[in-house]
Amino acid sequence: MGKIKSVNPFSEQLLKEFESYSEDKLNEVLTLSEKAFKIWKEYSFEKRSSLFNKMARKLRDKKGFLSTLMTSEMGKPIKEAEAEVEKCAWVCEYYAENAEFFLKDDLIISDASESYVEYDPLGCILAIMPWNFPFWQVFRFAAPTIMAGNTGILKHASNVPQCSLAIQDLFEETGFPKGVFQSVLISGEETDRLIAHKTIKAVTLTGSEQAGVKVAASAGANLKKTVLELGGSDPFIVLKDANIDDAASWAVKARMVNNGQSCIAAKRFIVVDSVKNQFVQSMAKAVSALKLGDPLSPEIQVGPLARKDLAESLFDQVEKSISLGASVAVGGTPPVGAMFFPTILENVKPGMPAFDEELFGPVAAIISVPNEQEAIDLANQSKYGLGASIWTRDFEKGKVLARQIESGSVFINGMVKSDPRLPFGGVKLSGYGRELAAFGIREFVNIKSVWVK
Repeated sequence: MGKIKSVNPFSEQLLKEFESYSEDKLNEVLTLSEKAFKIWKEYSFEKRSSLFNKMARKLRDKKGFLSTLMTSEMGKPIKEAEAEVEKCAWVCEYYAENAEFFLKDDLIISDASESYVEYDPLGCILAIMPWNFPFWQVFRFAAPTIMAGNTGILKHASNVPQCSLAIQDLFEETGFPKGVFQSVLISGEETDRLIAHKTIKAVTLTGSEQAGVKVAASAGANLKKTVLELGGSDPFIVLKDANIDDAASWAVKARMVNNGQSCIAAKRFIVVDSVKNQFVQSMAKAVSALKLGDPLSPEIQVGPLARKDLAESLFDQVEKSISLGASVAVGGTPPVGAMFFPTILENVKPGMPAFDEELFGPVAAIISVPNEQEAIDLANQSKYGLGASIWTRDFEKGKVLARQIESGSVFINGMVKSDPRLPFGGVKLSGYGRELAAFGIREFVNIKSVWVK
């Protein structure tokens, strides 16, 4: 067994370390999950809803502790961590209110006296989650999946073990039956064994394209369903009739959120030539004014990346893009530890890492185009298809162009975000399946036809 370490990315201080779970302990978790499922699936929606509403209150009561824990382990600005806790409370309340309606029997007219579709829970669902939104990613899986009557096991990213254990504690403190939600501390290499176990009925992963390939292969070998939410290189399209200063202001938020470490952060800024200079100047001014430093300080807007090696890899992508012809408008300096200075690259073109790859940090790539059709073509010239945004004063044109974008969501005059009321997920190498809304809660149920005569 190895050690799993919690390290503050800003101070580089070791916060805590844990022993990886032994095979015996892992088997105990799986056995408990099976027992809990037999109890939990019999709970009425009313009883489940009551517990999730209580969970929402507990999240808000413990917001100070939870947000500090999050920021200390992975470096997001404390204000954003507080907002993340609030969003977790919201998704709990959303499914507490709507789950029964989403999963009610659907009556179908057929040759039967009566026929309908019912939605039955599957059992234990494994969630493999990333470090960038260590609470939200988990709760957007857990709230619908557990409200549907399933149990959950969380294999969280290895650099946020305290967040992982804190989420299990929240479920137990709220009064959920023991074993309904459990966290396991294991390495990524041990995940295959967990996926193969008979207790696990399906798997959901939020993470990188490479992780998605491995998990899908492992789950496929065991004939288990997967939902994959993977990387993104979201286009942020600015047309000549947009409110340029407003678009630039939102561009900074859309790129720098969570220190730039978001799969749905805007990454490729595709701007029509005639307004490009104004847009870049406005964006550069706002980026240069951002406050960097210790993310536990309330005034700080950009903290460190989650790990030093991530900052080094991102800088390598920036340097390679510059060597291929990109130019620096802001930043471009080497990281200090895990601190990466917000950067804007201009003259970015296909063939550069800044265009072709996901830049997981505070680096904006500016791509200049002569017209809106070229903008759409370049937006779609990506292996990813998670989200996109279009900025224009002509809403009808925006809706026409949105139909041409190859992505799981398109936001017109707004930054891409997840919302419990809207389905969330991607196409192409951004994954498959959907989280949130009615679509998300129906991913991990048995859609059963019942025919009566």
